[in-house]
Amino acid sequence: MKLIGSYTSPFVRKISVILLEKGITFEFVNDQPYSEDNGVAQYNPLGKVPALVTGEGECWFNSPIIADYIELLDIAPAMLPQDAKAALKLRQLEALADGIMDAALVSVREQARPPQQQSETELLRQREKINRGLDAFEVLVAEGTLKVSDLNLATVAVACAIGYLNFRRVAPGWCVDRPNLVALVENLFQRESFARTEPPKA
Repeated sequence: MKLIGSYTSPFVRKISVILLEKGITFEFVNDQPYSEDNGVAQYNPLGKVPALVTGEGECWFNSPIIADYIELLDIAPAMLPQDAKAALKLRQLEALADGIMDAALVSVREQARPPQQQSETELLRQREKINRGLDAFEVLVAEGTLKVSDLNLATVAVACAIGYLNFRRVAPGWCVDRPNLVALVENLFQRESFARTEPPKA
């Protein structure tokens, strides 16, 4: 099994963590989707990571799809509950975390533009998305919908999103007034799967 992606992508990290937690052996192919000579498009026509190539030669792309495929292998620990509606609710929370990642990625790309070409309006829109998403997760942990000890698709996704915020220094004050969310992600960051998938230091 091969995982194609970039060490800096939070979506790739999400899949890496899941594979490591399940003890699934895989080869990591480090390919930068934004480099001119990248080979990502041969796995995903959109040229986006992650992509997963199975031992049988099947190719899966888009991190939620890949996560679903991995669950179909029925290897513990389960990242989704058996109940279909409960699983759908966790997938929605995964989508919320993925939305935080998307907003952070847009912010990073915007800030990479020359200062005179940057849109403060766009940056503000993305910061608001990130803050609303983090506020929602703070409430979910506070009310017990997500528990600090949980290891599932939603908690892995939000921890990867926050790891990316920290890595790119997007929303540097995200932890202020969100003690429950801090406790959840700090618990996950102590796991070997997260330690092994930290993005490279700039």
